[in-house]
Amino acid sequence: MAFERGRPAQAQELSGVVDRIRAVRKDLTPAAGRIADFIALNAADVVNMSVTEVAERSEASEGSVIGFCQSLGAKGFQQVKLALARDLVQPVQFIHEDLTQADSTGTVIEKIFQSGLQALQDTQKALDVSAIAQAVEAIRKASRVEVFGIGSAAPIAEDANYRLLRIGIMSRASVDSHVQAITASLADPSTVVITISHSGSTVETLTATRLAKEAGATTIAITNFGKTPLLAYTDIVLHTLARETQFRTEAMTSRIAQLAVVDALIACLALADYERSTATIAKTFDVLSAKRV
Repeated sequence: MAFERGRPAQAQELSGVVDRIRAVRKDLTPAAGRIADFIALNAADVVNMSVTEVAERSEASEGSVIGFCQSLGAKGFQQVKLALARDLVQPVQFIHEDLTQADSTGTVIEKIFQSGLQALQDTQKALDVSAIAQAVEAIRKASRVEVFGIGSAAPIAEDANYRLLRIGIMSRASVDSHVQAITASLADPSTVVITISHSGSTVETLTATRLAKEAGATTIAITNFGKTPLLAYTDIVLHTLARETQFRTEAMTSRIAQLAVVDALIACLALADYERSTATIAKTFDVLSAKRV
């Protein structure tokens, strides 16, 4: 069975999305037809859109968009986006959008670092100061904090959990979808849930955040700027703005931006409870020092 290195066979098999749409267009219902026409006519834009935005532009429901994508042989909307990207762009853009095969090592380094710097600058502009303040207040009042992240967001969730514990806030990271669902269902009004998802469309974290919201928890999302399904279940939104991820859903710039937001949130929390935070940092520093040679 042939497949690209590091890419599941099923993901490779979904290609020629626009051709598939043309083949089934005459048999579609009116709603599915609008979705099909919008995707076929705006393929390059759809690559950078959320399922919510496609639903709004095609005057259909999110469920109808997902159902249409599944009718094409995809698991969902995200896989259609990736397939469209493969059809539309040069392979090198999956490594980094601004790179070319002719770039020297120095040029590659410069472009990578510039992308990271740009993501940080853009995120600083997009981040709502009042939202950070609301998040700080909610976390300070909470009995515990649950942090959710799947895939490339998992290490960010683990880092956020570690940083929260270091300043004395009871926290736990869940990076398994089953554990997330259980944890979310056991939340209550004294719980704060932080969901980290660049796309805001990941099914597992959407489900967990919805369950937490229904259980009465205060929900905070760290997600990229734009309309996404995650916002429907979120009380406080901390936006990133990583533009480089148009064709790559696991771009490093999105994680750099997420880490910066986490860093700002932790710093504000530590300063809000300065004495407790410094005391806890000192105590945990002593504990961790014993682990160093």
